[in-house]
Amino acid sequence: MSNNNDDNEPFNDAIDHQHNIEGDPTPSGGSMPLPIRVIGYFLIGGIVVMLFTGLLGNLLFN
Repeated sequence: MSNNNDDNEPFNDAIDHQHNIEGDPTPSGGSMPLPIRVIGYFLIGGIVVMLFTGLLGNLLFN
């Protein structure tokens, strides 16, 4: 078992330097920004509506 209480502390100077220069990415919970989510909803919704419209048109007019 480890006696280290701070798990985010870098274990050497090279890792500390990399975190200072490149940054340390933190997870944001996996959610996309609202504008991108709205665009995705419209794209997926449009594809689903076109699919059902095509299937319904094929059944009715074929």
